Amino acid sequence: MNSSKKIAVVTGANRGIGFELCRQLAKKSFKVILTARDPAKGEVAAKKLSAEGLDVGFQCLDVTSEESIQRFVSGMNQMGRLDVLINNAGALLDPPRHPPDTAGASIMNAKLDLIRQSLETNTLGVLRLTQLLVPLMLKNKYGRIVNISSGMGQLSDMEGGWPGYRISKTALNAVTKIFAEELRGTNILVNSVCPGWVKTDMGGSNAERTPEVAAGPILFLAMLPDAGPTGGFFRDREPIAW
Repeated sequence: MNSSKKIAVVTGANRGIGFELCRQLAKKSFKVILTARDPAKGEVAAKKLSAEGLDVGFQCLDVTSEESIQRFVSGMNQMGRLDVLINNAGALLDPPRHPPDTAGASIMNAKLDLIRQSLETNTLGVLRLTQLLVPLMLKNKYGRIVNISSGMGQLSDMEGGWPGYRISKTALNAVTKIFAEELRGTNILVNSVCPGWVKTDMGGSNAERTPEVAAGPILFLAMLPDAGPTGGFFRDREPIAW
């Protein structure tokens, strides 16, 4: 491996936005580590991108498992550097709010176990992985961390339904802000981004954007200059309310 080549990690990247981010980062001369919980799916995804002549490798990572995270971080420490971390892995576990009285769709009868699972994937997994990978960035005095959030987590525009997802993404925005404040002056920039409504397994076929379109504003944050913003929440390259 070329030791001067920047390294990017994208979690939950065997499909959708994460997969496209791996492709676009590799096209910008990054060595990309594509991660996924399912080894078979992750290997297939990485091989597909490698077949395009892109420098993409696969590492298994379940962000809800401390053992998996520790194993992954150990491998990254052996590489000796990390320049970009995109925390893309996430889950929408709430039942759909159609009709409005669907069991569990309302916070009035939401199951706490489901909310805990949402927090484990969408918030606590990001928190733990970031804690353990930041030292690599500090070592090299450079880092860009992008947390894939959602407008559904905006307190300024909070609505009903999908409580597990909304709460976990609001908490993720808080995690982003805290990391950003504690890392000010280190050249590690930490931001959240809402990719919009995207045609993925989560977003569905009626969504407005393709993963290719959604990846652009995320890459913008992943490649910010040294004087770039930190602690922000963005959509389409512009800051939005929390």
